[in-house]
Amino acid sequence: MLNLININSSNIIHEIKLTCQLPSLIEGIINRKIIAKIAAEKGITATQEELQQGADNLRIINHLHHAEDTWKWLEKHHLSVDDFEEIVYSNVISAKLAQHLFADSIEPFFVEHQLDYAGVVFYEVILNDQDLALELFYAITEKEISFAEVASQYIEDPELRRCGGYRGILHRKDLKPEISAAVFAATPPQLLKPIVASKGVHLIFVEEIIQPQLDDELRYQLLSDLFSEWLKQQIAKSEVNVQIESTVSV
Repeated sequence: MLNLININSSNIIHEIKLTCQLPSLIEGIINRKIIAKIAAEKGITATQEELQQGADNLRIINHLHHAEDTWKWLEKHHLSVDDFEEIVYSNVISAKLAQHLFADSIEPFFVEHQLDYAGVVFYEVILNDQDLALELFYAITEKEISFAEVASQYIEDPELRRCGGYRGILHRKDLKPEISAAVFAATPPQLLKPIVASKGVHLIFVEEIIQPQLDDELRYQLLSDLFSEWLKQQIAKSEVNVQIESTVSV
């Protein structure tokens, strides 16, 4: 017969501390309090229709397609129906506050920062030897060898090697400044001269630069970015007093 294991709130808090999750949880609590306070000051509330839509969205995000799925999810996360409704309300109020604060700022922000949201598609081989990188660069340029063949011979990671060094669609924030400056200045399709960086010498073939379009997806991203930055500023201006019991019950 298995021994009975009791877990109480003190155990949970202690585990959160030991696994170093406390800072992110505290930040979440602060964000929630700031959003609730500012929303109340601005008279932002949620209608029944908005709450219903918010509940539907929460179910979709968590793949809760049937009532039974929802009950199992609540049980797994130790949530009550009231907790579920509080999550929905918080999500709706947060979205409405973000719209209230920044809906009119999205287009001007996009115009000013659109280069940051441009994407680049490229293939990359990282080498340890600059002379070898230059040799391979000229060999590819003279069509003595293809970039795919270089990737096959010099990339150690099996998955990256199988896809020829394909890095996917990346943005400026995903790249080191010296690499970002070079790839976004390219005229695709273009093989760049080797770039020396902290991880080695980068041999890069730029396939395409994708200019950003202010569609619904990017609008949502920009709104989220503006709102997140605003929350960071609010936290920086706040005095936070954290009180946690240090005793642990077993």
